Amino acid sequence: MKRPTLIALSAALAAGCATLPSPQALDAQANDVIRASFREQGIATLDRLNQDDAQRACSAATPPPPDVVKRIEAQQLAAVHWPSNGQYLGNWREGEKLAQNGRGMTWTDPANVPGGGNCYNCHQIGKEEISFGTIGPSLYQYGKLRGVTDPAAPASAEIVKYTWGKIWNAKAYNACSAMPRFGHAGVLNEQQVRDIMALLLDPQSPVNR
Repeated sequence: MKRPTLIALSAALAAGCATLPSPQALDAQANDVIRASFREQGIATLDRLNQDDAQRACSAATPPPPDVVKRIEAQQLAAVHWPSNGQYLGNWREGEKLAQNGRGMTWTDPANVPGGGNCYNCHQIGKEEISFGTIGPSLYQYGKLRGVTDPAAPASAEIVKYTWGKIWNAKAYNACSAMPRFGHAGVLNEQQVRDIMALLLDPQSPVNR
């Protein structure tokens, strides 16, 4: 191929690249397609498509830089709602029911009915359960492995508080965590989080026996 032809071809390619949409324009087009693919029905409204700062940062083509990660985690930790009555643990039997329950927040669900935790979708928890996901780590013997013999003891305070924060808003400890922000997003209420806490930390729970 002659040199003038190469120059002309390079110029044409450069011109073609120059006309490509910007990343911002492509994001806007993608958002338009997503919004056009959903409709409001029942309790499922289009505001679920609105991302907050943490979601936008973690949905970008490249991972957020360390300073942004640190800022996101600090903001999310500050937003954690700690137990209003100071009680971190509820009833592990109710917690097991929640762990097995995958219902909640779909358009067919009544707005006033609490959802489930669907914990087994991502984690192993009890040894009797034969069907569980592996997206998240095993939580079997969660409290026992961490030396929690009495969740109310001062020695257990740090792991108890961490566990609550992780369930309430996982992004407080891992900015781009794939774990749902159960309390923050209103998937679980405060009492339900207490019951999941008991499942994980109560020495009498089958998780720790």
